[in-house]
This record gives sequence, C-alpha cells and structure tokens, in this order.
Amino acid sequence: MADPEIHGLTAAGVARRVREGDLTATAIVEALLKRIDERNDRTNAFVTVTDELARETAREVDEAVENGESLGPLAGVPVAIKDLDDVAGVVTTHGSKLLEDHVADANAPFVERLLDADAIVIGKTNTPEFGLGCTTDNRVFGPTGTPFDPDRNAGGSSGGAGAALGDRLVPLAQGSDTGGSIRTPSSFCGVYGLKPSFGRVPIESRPDAFGHHTPFTHLGPMARSVEDAALMLDVMSGPHPVDPFTLPDDGTDFVAATERSIDGLRVAYTPDFGIYPLDPQVRAVLDDAVDAFERAGAVVERADPALDLEQADVLDAFYTFAKVRWEALFDALETERNLDPRGADRDRLRPVTVETILESDPVTTREYKLADVVRTQIYDALRELFAEYDLLATATLAVPPFPHGEHPTEIDGTEVEPLRGWVLTQPFNMSGHPAASIPAGFTDDGLPVGMQVVGGRFADDDVLAASAAFERKRPWDESYPE
Repeated sequence: MADPEIHGLTAAGVARRVREGDLTATAIVEALLKRIDERNDRTNAFVTVTDELARETAREVDEAVENGESLGPLAGVPVAIKDLDDVAGVVTTHGSKLLEDHVADANAPFVERLLDADAIVIGKTNTPEFGLGCTTDNRVFGPTGTPFDPDRNAGGSSGGAGAALGDRLVPLAQGSDTGGSIRTPSSFCGVYGLKPSFGRVPIESRPDAFGHHTPFTHLGPMARSVEDAALMLDVMSGPHPVDPFTLPDDGTDFVAATERSIDGLRVAYTPDFGIYPLDPQVRAVLDDAVDAFERAGAVVERADPALDLEQADVLDAFYTFAKVRWEALFDALETERNLDPRGADRDRLRPVTVETILESDPVTTREYKLADVVRTQIYDALRELFAEYDLLATATLAVPPFPHGEHPTEIDGTEVEPLRGWVLTQPFNMSGHPAASIPAGFTDDGLPVGMQVVGGRFADDDVLAASAAFERKRPWDESYPE
C-alpha cells in the first residue's frame, strides 16, 4: 500500500520536509504514484500520469537539496494539471476525441511558474469536453466520481482535480473557472478551491488573446487546505506579457493573509443569493456552518444583494456570453488545428456539445449587449453590497453530488435548467470578484456541501483570511474517505 504518512501531507508540509532533508522528493513521488496506481480507478481523476517527468523532476530537486542550493516555495510538491492546460511534451486532450493525440509544445505560463518554484507535475486530470460543463464526463476517458461516492459525479469542469485532491492522490491541483469550474468540483469533492480575481493568474489565450474576457475566465489553486491554496496562488499570480488582462503585482502575501485575524470583518450571509432554490439539506448545512465566521470574530448578517433579476435572467445572460465563446472555440479548431467540428468531425463531439453550440440559435449582437445590461446589474448589486460588507457567503451549489448521467430538474419544488440551474457560481464570472468554495459540512448521506465565500474587487486576501479562519473553527482534513 502507498505510505499514509506521505499521502496525508499538505503541500506546505511536503515542501518543508523536503527543504529540511527529512523526506526526499523521490520518496514523495513514488508514494503518490503508487497511490494513484492503486486508487485512480475509483474516481477516474487522472487521465495521464507523467511518471517519467515526475521522477526526473524529483531527482533534480533531491540533487539541489544535497548540494545545498536554494529551493522554491513548492520544492518537491507534486501537483496535478487540468487537461485543458499545456505541459510541454505531454498530451492535452481537452477531453475531446478531436484532440486525443495532441501533444503540447510548451508549458502554459502558470505551469512554468510552478516548475520554477520546484513543484513536480505528476499528471493531468479529467475534464468535460473543452471544459464545457458543470459535471465531468467525456468520450475519451469517461466520467469522474467524487471520492465520497464514486457513483456520483465530481462536478466540473475541474472534476478530475477535485477528485484527485479528495482521494489524497496529490496535495495540490490547478483548476480553471469560467462559470464555476473550480468551485463546483470543490463543493462536490469536499476540497478548497479559489477562483482568484480576474487577471490575478495569467492565461495564454491564442489565437485570441482577449478571448477569456467574457465571461471572465480564471485560473486558480485547488487544495485540501487554505494555506496550500495560498501557497500555490503566491507562485501562480503576477503579470505576464502574454495576457493583456493580468493584474500588476500589488505585493500581497497570500500565505500571510491566511494567518490574519478577521475580527470585525462584516459578512453578508445569503445562502440562496436571493434568487436560487436550494436543496433543504444544503441550506441546513450552511445555516449550521456560517456561525464559524462569528466564532472567529466576524460580524455575520443575513443580507441579499439588491438584484432586480430572476435566476433565469442570470443563466440566460451567461449562456449568451458562453455561446459566443464556444463558437469562437470552434473557429479556432478550424483555423489552428485544421479540424471541422461543424462538419466532418461533428460526430466525434459529445452530443451535449453539439446540442448546446451547433444546434442552438446564434447569438445576435443585440442579445449580447442586452446580456451586458444583466451583467451590469449583477456588478452594481455587488458593488452596493460590498460598500457595506467585506464578504458575501452563499451556497456554492444548490444540491449535493448526484449520480453520473443525471442532472437536477427540480429543486425544493422549483423547476431548474438541468445543466447549470443548480450552480450559484456564474454571477462572479460575470463580475470578476474573487470567490472560493469552502468545505462546509455533509448531508445526512455523507455527501459534501460547499460554502461560497466572495470578496470585494481584488480582495483575494480577505477571501483567504476568512477561509482560513473558517477552517480553524471547522477543520475538514480528517473527513476524507480512505
């Protein structure tokens, strides 16, 4: 069996012990490769295991330790990369049969930063086709299950990352988030996931460098502890010339933020955001958990944002933006990859991809600008709320994990759109605010429930400080299944 001492370590713990010479990077990698081999079939978290690359990088880290060289903040820490993002020399399938043999030529900018920090890429994690979905399933690798019940989906689109963390196959994983793709699997897999402020982590988007703007796409850390996520964010963040939207370095120490007091911080608690139906069990878990902020010194008040919108308005606006993005994706496949997703290659796509993009009505410019009006209403409601409060706490998802192949059609007596009508994350991809999903507790059936914590513009440090304070009052590290 894999070494339980190693697979239970945090990323911060791994880096500390490697630097001190107490554990070798090679021993860590071998233990986790063994655990992946033993357990990956449970959840289907990893789709590619980069064992040779991991062993080679581990040897380099160990040699640096032996030679007394300075090491990066993630020295010897194995990390998983989502199969939408490039690691040089490794297959990036995007979960699609159209790209199942595509090998990346170069590292994504954030991968380069992780490697420069002496992290070790141990594999690629599963995602729905092109990341288009709130559940993880595709025609190349199949579905990914939550470690708490592998017959239920891990969420998407960073489902493989969430499952890999929740099953303790790796201490750190990277996710991406255009409509909740970090926070959704974090909720379903009982881990911590942070969607940083838009522009905090650089994205290399080509041929359209501006394509990740509407709705806002974010890259961010996923981990089993808030400190680990902050450690990863410290490494990933900062301006980069390939991304016209990256934020300047404001000097924030994200790890230090996790040690900060939240005394007097004002939290607006709106479990349903004022417009979403919630499963009663989810609401009960959140109502019980939110007092952790008060016990940590914050002031919690029940307050909904002043939205003159229905849930359907938000979802319709999101779909309007997303369809434009997806059509542009198909254009890039045609021009950059010489593929024909609208014609000869159409049968290789998932039916849901075809139905959502190819068989839906094209978005008009008028519809696009009307969706911007809805987006502005969301932004203004949040602006007004954050003028009075420091943080907003709400549900991440309206439901606990559900079985593979199923989607909710009704929640607490209210009909919902099955694919995304149970997700409370999309408003913050339209506004760009930092938002995290915290493990809040469990349903009576032992299924994880996430609480979404949202900060003011660029206040990633407040989100991390509150998340860490919550974790200290309601620790979750012992909850993961063996």
